[in-house]
Amino acid sequence: MAGNKVRWGIISTASIGKRSVIPGIQESKRNVVVAVASRSLENAQAFADELGIQKAYGSYEELLNDPSIDAVYIPLPNHLHKEWTLKAAKAGKHILCEKPIALDETEAKEMVDACTKAGVILAEAFMYRHQKRYEDIRIRIDNGEIGDVRSIHGVFTFNGAGDAGNIRFRKEWGGGSIYDVGCYPISAARLLLDEEPSAVTTHAFFSSDHGNVDMMASGMMEFSNGVALTFDCGMWAEFRNELEILGSKGRIVMKTAFLGDQSYEIIKDGQTNKILDDNINPYALQADNFAASVLDGKPNKFTNEDIIGNIKAIKGALVSAEKQERILLI
Repeated sequence: MAGNKVRWGIISTASIGKRSVIPGIQESKRNVVVAVASRSLENAQAFADELGIQKAYGSYEELLNDPSIDAVYIPLPNHLHKEWTLKAAKAGKHILCEKPIALDETEAKEMVDACTKAGVILAEAFMYRHQKRYEDIRIRIDNGEIGDVRSIHGVFTFNGAGDAGNIRFRKEWGGGSIYDVGCYPISAARLLLDEEPSAVTTHAFFSSDHGNVDMMASGMMEFSNGVALTFDCGMWAEFRNELEILGSKGRIVMKTAFLGDQSYEIIKDGQTNKILDDNINPYALQADNFAASVLDGKPNKFTNEDIIGNIKAIKGALVSAEKQERILLI
């Protein structure tokens, strides 16, 4: 640790790291980015120079062998998450891995077991879950402010269909809209209901022009007491990222549920009360919560069981779309 800060190494020069995660770590209170690695030293050096990072490595292995690095962030394509998480754990590094954590439940369990054995922290990079409003909304639900929850509806779509060569269009790499953005409403429903779904039914549009990945999907995920999450996600549609929790006495609406403004609305009896939460960078919050586990020994904000349950639900949604049938999850 450097000055009671977690020292980070970044495995790859992926755009999500450059655009969001690294600036968030740099903005946080208890973290510092000290190194970045790429398959090309030239690329790594240019990336490091642009973001003010001290060290650049021409291989991921070199970064993992650096004893001054405490933790790594892995924004590699989905099919490489397991391989480099296992290698990072073996090197004794704590790990923040981009979502979804793995391609399936079996991979996730192997990753969790390896990190547990190595005594390192494994976290999944769902930055939105670190916003204060999600904790506030859970309290409001638990207090019965909108009555009994009847359903949740979540959407996350964007239009990236024209981006030829995008890794999201590689099916064997874990591409497709369910893995990329459908994971958000699925993970949000699990978080807010604090339970695992029992079954899922999904219908999807698989595009032959985009590696036959699901470019659009709509589904229903079943929870207890007749509650369901209905969701849609897509990479070839108008941008939206919204979530609604419908209760017997009111509803809570987030018009920017995963990206953007962190406000939400409580709608009851025809009256709308808009709650303006602090718009703190969720990537910085994610980094500081991670640091609290590394530096202070606090339990990880989200458990290993949550990591496994999340990919089980996501994978189930994809399998349902591929098989065109309802998939049991428990």
